[in-house]
Amino acid sequence: MSSAVIVASSSRTDPDASESGCIGPPASSAAPEASRANRHPCGARRAGDWVSREVVMAGTLAAATCTLLVPLLDSAARALPDSLTPAVTGTTLLRLTSGTRASERPMAEMTHESTARQEGRLADPDVELRTDPRLHPGLRATFAAFQLDGHAAPPPVDRTSPPEAIAEMVGASHAAFEGLYAALPSDWPDEVRADVDYRRETVTGVDGNEIPLHVFRPAGVEGPLPCLVYIHGGGMTILEAHNVVHRRWSEDLALTGMVVVTVGFRNAWTEQGTNPFPAGLDDCSSALDWVHAHRADLGITRIVLQGESGGANLVLATVLKAKREERLDRVDGVYAMVPYISGGYGWSRERKLRELPSMVENDGHYINCQMMDTLVALYDPTGEHAENPLAWPYFATEDDVTGLPPHVITVNELDPLRDEGIAYFRLLQRAGVPVVGRVNLGLTHAADMSFRAAVPEAYKAAVRDIRGFADTL
Repeated sequence: MSSAVIVASSSRTDPDASESGCIGPPASSAAPEASRANRHPCGARRAGDWVSREVVMAGTLAAATCTLLVPLLDSAARALPDSLTPAVTGTTLLRLTSGTRASERPMAEMTHESTARQEGRLADPDVELRTDPRLHPGLRATFAAFQLDGHAAPPPVDRTSPPEAIAEMVGASHAAFEGLYAALPSDWPDEVRADVDYRRETVTGVDGNEIPLHVFRPAGVEGPLPCLVYIHGGGMTILEAHNVVHRRWSEDLALTGMVVVTVGFRNAWTEQGTNPFPAGLDDCSSALDWVHAHRADLGITRIVLQGESGGANLVLATVLKAKREERLDRVDGVYAMVPYISGGYGWSRERKLRELPSMVENDGHYINCQMMDTLVALYDPTGEHAENPLAWPYFATEDDVTGLPPHVITVNELDPLRDEGIAYFRLLQRAGVPVVGRVNLGLTHAADMSFRAAVPEAYKAAVRDIRGFADTL
């Protein structure tokens, strides 16, 4: 079953889109790629393989995002009045009023069934993943197998709880997600994997701390290659850089013909203590400086920053910081998936509905807002950075983003954080930044990265699109 994608901005469509569901960015010029004989199943493609197409990004179907930060128990949300439902443009389904052929009826007499309607918990406050008709069948089966397809109880703490209680809950969430990642099936049938060379580097951070960098390169591939600096998700607070899901992701991207550098930045939570903002951001910035300084040693050309969820926050913040510090020469492109960038997970229901209604619509679908708000409490304990765009890029202004390198923003339909990614896309667009937006229909938070076996078409499309984006720069 192919995955559905809606793309905004001038974009190009992969000839294989009917199979993969991938819609990608335009190419400015063709660039070298690994030989087709060594091509990974995700399929590195030349920039010239994209075909031009324009689509309007739809409001309610757009997706933004958050992080894989929720324990395996969460919930909540209620219904939105019809008057508050945003209209969806550019995604209507044609329906004739009778059996008459379309060519035989005047346009004025035709009726159209719009996809603009309340979804998820805006339509039914009791909907669960197992009963949400939008959910991808592969995810439905996987969530059922892991008993993640229903409502979960809210966590027993919130951001007003004692710091020790919050840290204990976040630690339990970290362990639960690491356990889930280790248990998830990830192989494809009859998959044959090429070899990837791996080495570990260590960089000294601004606080004298050590930052591990995990470097992946396709074995036996000579010549300069594009580089991807990958920053993992987890709300800037949990998950390991080199766990099984993140390692497989890095390897698959490397096998398309790229050098991938995965950053082991300081999480806001560790067993040894906390590292609030800006510790993780500083580590990512230091890693970028190291990669830029070692372009020749690494055998790389262009540098793309890529991350999902909390990693997307750090990717977007790293390039904002680079602009402020006149270091934009280090970044050629930015690819942010399901960004966790507002910090507004404890906002009132009214504000969520006004600004980011997906927080109500999809709350409790795999991740929930109350748990995410506890992560905010560790990342910014005092709340003094609540509207600092380096902590929460949602609050960036047009001046902050003007002049940034090309971006791709992807969001998932069933993600509570869907709408903040859309909002950031709109900001970049208004500021004149070259940007492409993608909406993955039927997917939950970061499913196209973390659920490799459940949604192989979406996973392959994401990997191919990232490589295609690098080739356009």
